[in-house]
Amino acid sequence: MKTNYEVAIIGGGIIGCSIAYYLAKEQIDVAVFEEKQLASKSTSAAAGMLGAHSECNDLEIFYPFARKSQLAYFQLQDELKELSGIDIELRKGGIFQLAYSEAEKSELSSTLSLPTVRWYDRDNVRHEESSVSTNIIGAAFIEDDVNVLPSSVCQAFGKSAQVLGASVFEYTSVLSIQKQDSSYTIKTSKGNFQAKYIVVANGVWSSNFFHQLGLTNTLIPVKGECVSVSSEKPLLKHTLFHEHCYIVPRNNGRLVLGASMVENDWNEQASLGGIEKLIAKAKTMLPSIIDMKIESFWAGLRPQTFDQKPFIGHHPDDEGILFATGHYRNGILLAPATGQMIRDFIMKKEIKKDWIEAFKIERQKR
Repeated sequence: MKTNYEVAIIGGGIIGCSIAYYLAKEQIDVAVFEEKQLASKSTSAAAGMLGAHSECNDLEIFYPFARKSQLAYFQLQDELKELSGIDIELRKGGIFQLAYSEAEKSELSSTLSLPTVRWYDRDNVRHEESSVSTNIIGAAFIEDDVNVLPSSVCQAFGKSAQVLGASVFEYTSVLSIQKQDSSYTIKTSKGNFQAKYIVVANGVWSSNFFHQLGLTNTLIPVKGECVSVSSEKPLLKHTLFHEHCYIVPRNNGRLVLGASMVENDWNEQASLGGIEKLIAKAKTMLPSIIDMKIESFWAGLRPQTFDQKPFIGHHPDDEGILFATGHYRNGILLAPATGQMIRDFIMKKEIKKDWIEAFKIERQKR
């Protein structure tokens, strides 16, 4: 079995697999180590909204990064399908970010200032989505905030990386990292491996490696619960969004309701109380949802940093160690841009200074 690689990635979720894909495209010898199966943790729990506009309140730095990542998906859907045979189920239609009062409309002013966003009054929204609540005064229509099926994207990244020469080790726990001269020994449950670079990308579980590598950074779990429901006829063409809650239509006719936010909860099982709140919130956006049938429910742990921006970059004292973690609510959206940024760090390509500063590991609380 091969044990020497140029880059070893810890974590087989969508972030780790995106990094592997972009490195493999450059013919860099890369391996991914995943404790369970690819996409088995937070990635599979996500709804897959690509909300560059609807989830962003920083238009100067975060939005351009998120927008770049969002746009990458339109190229990736064909690129990954050709390499892996997997359809990432990019669903167009966009988002209606609902407003129930003039105050809420005013809060959308920065979003509405963007050239790709426009205001729809209630009648126009209901012309598009006749089942939406009559209590709204209107919505910001964000045509480019589409959605994908996260587990399919992750699997497509992983399989495409393998087609391009990457190695994937599932059911392989990384126990420790030790530096030896100009490389690293990765001790795993399946033996030792060597690599020139290490990328830590295992979500909320990255805290263990921060501490092991001499850093105090800590990620806080924020549990998100979701429900999938179905009806005999499709109810929505667009995603509905309000106060960080959403109803996302899938290609198979189901709707995904999400997501709760329970801070500091490591329990990965959905709770009755959480599901109850989701259904109540969904009913305020789409009253007829109360008659739909529950198909399934689940939960996942979002990795939250102190400022809700990800850590992407080098260990402050070791150029061979990189982190790509802490993406909070935006792991699916930011996966392509994160993969490209880590690739550029390793290949020593130019990266926007604002992004390096915004996401660096050693940034301080303000």
